[in-house]
Amino acid sequence: MKKRYALIGTGSRSRMYVNAVCKEYTDVAELVAINDINPTRMERMNEYIASTLNGKRVATYGPHQFDQMIAESKPDVVIVTSMDRTHHRYICRAMDLGCDVITEKPMTTDAEKCQQIIDTVERTGRNLTVTFNYRYSPRATRVKEVIADGTVGDILSVHFEWLLDTKHGADYFRRWHRDKANSGGLLVHKATHHFDLVNWWLGTAPERVFAMGRLGYYGRRNAEERGELEFYYRGTGSAVAKKDPFAVDLAADDNLKGMYLDAEKHDGYLRDQSVFGDGISIEDTMGVLVQYRSKAIMSYSLNAHCPWEGFRVMFNGTKGRLEFNVVEKSYVSGSADDINLAEQREYDEMIKGAVPIISFQPHWGRREEITFTEAVGGHGGGDVRMLDHIFRGATDDPLGHAADYVQGAYSILTGIAANRALATELPVDVRTLVKLPR
Repeated sequence: MKKRYALIGTGSRSRMYVNAVCKEYTDVAELVAINDINPTRMERMNEYIASTLNGKRVATYGPHQFDQMIAESKPDVVIVTSMDRTHHRYICRAMDLGCDVITEKPMTTDAEKCQQIIDTVERTGRNLTVTFNYRYSPRATRVKEVIADGTVGDILSVHFEWLLDTKHGADYFRRWHRDKANSGGLLVHKATHHFDLVNWWLGTAPERVFAMGRLGYYGRRNAEERGELEFYYRGTGSAVAKKDPFAVDLAADDNLKGMYLDAEKHDGYLRDQSVFGDGISIEDTMGVLVQYRSKAIMSYSLNAHCPWEGFRVMFNGTKGRLEFNVVEKSYVSGSADDINLAEQREYDEMIKGAVPIISFQPHWGRREEITFTEAVGGHGGGDVRMLDHIFRGATDDPLGHAADYVQGAYSILTGIAANRALATELPVDVRTLVKLPR
């Protein structure tokens, strides 16, 4: 029997789920409704559904019609891909109305909203799945296997360095993410992926967190201190922006034009703000220290202004050192290069055999390369595997790839605690932030 799905939020991230429900998993799934604050963007998505996928339009609803959508379209599952700060609202209301929920990361942005979600899951008994596609990539899975089989011994410390480049990293400073009230900052919106990976790899949860960070590269004041004299508010239509490699021109990309430029008349959302403008309240340079239940410690750094994109993770254990190095494809979210699967496959083929690299060096012995079979697709091949788990079920999941609300909570609590540490300049006990059943 097919499950019925409704989608909340029709921005760039939603397309993966629409493609899955309307194309790859039509034997087990049916999209029955979509809901968005912006009618132009929602209509564009409905046209895509009708013309590209299953040939049938679906019912559309505004955000104030959420209860009406549930009553009329009767979804079994609601997929939440709206702005981060609104996730909790739709997650909790959907469960109260009898639906299971699939939500994009981060599950939410602060401790109060997180507790509301926890309480609603416990009260209603509904299922909440948080989508951590990085877990599902063959390379990340191989790291999990190596740690689980005892090759590295007990993990004593982790160093995790994540680099966002001047294309993808800068993009967070053009969009709604630049306001910490919307996204929780990169320590919640982006790093939730990374903190979840460490929780999953080590089979533990964070206990204490300390952090430092600042807006050191983007923003007008930083640009002025570097000697910049010309500024602009938005990239589209600006003569000054034409000289700035950081600028995005929405009119020059059909996808960005249709999804954002043509739609901004409804809600005033500008997708192409200057990364060197005022009003940015998130950090671009961050360092975090974490102590886990297992007594392992992690030093984590995130920089959003690097010349290449990817990450390096080092695990120091009682039997040696495991290293994991990844170079990733950079993109501007929602643009043509974001959804160009042919380009993604070409990139995946290019890096095969070169990166990513997993290696282990024992205390007494030679360094050895650890092999694995790479997969094609987004997030190191993780998207495809995750979607299969979501829509066909995770009945066989020995490594625990599927994440529920508890894992979703722990992934954001490290970032939430880090944000609190930034504000107070004091370490934060994660256990004081929310009450979890385990």
